[in-house]
Amino acid sequence: MKNKNLQMLGVVFSAVLLAACSSTDVEEGGEVNSGQSLSGFDGSVSGGSGAAGAQGFEQNEPAAEEEQMADLNSVFYFEFDSSSLTADARADLDAQIDRLRDSVGTIRLEGHADERGTREYNIALGERRAQAVADYMVLNGISRYRIETVSYGEERPLSFGQGESAWSENRRVELK
Repeated sequence: MKNKNLQMLGVVFSAVLLAACSSTDVEEGGEVNSGQSLSGFDGSVSGGSGAAGAQGFEQNEPAAEEEQMADLNSVFYFEFDSSSLTADARADLDAQIDRLRDSVGTIRLEGHADERGTREYNIALGERRAQAVADYMVLNGISRYRIETVSYGEERPLSFGQGESAWSENRRVELK
């Protein structure tokens, strides 16, 4: 009887140990998503066919919306180790905000950093940069529910060179 209890305890302990060692699903590439997007919040259904499409729900026209969003793509640059908007970035953002007020789609802000610093620091810096742009947009009338921020840190550089000119191209937030 004592041996069976010890065997059962060993099996339970092994199962718990194996469960604790299991990995979680983490996206490769260092993407951090602060999930502030509520697409479909207005009740519209996008994409796909099936039961929802058969019931007569209105679907967004992806081609027209993608074309409109392609016109809105823009890049905002930052100083070294900073998440403060420059005067040029604010001027560019003001022009984009006027156009974004008329659209209804989700706004994706992708924060980036140059290669200097640790991977973790650059992911956090990219997130702060994207959040700075998001905060500026909210202050100027864009709904927070439409904005999604993502940080890629140093993982997706535009320029692979060394030196200030290459690094300055990578310190950015892309509006998608």
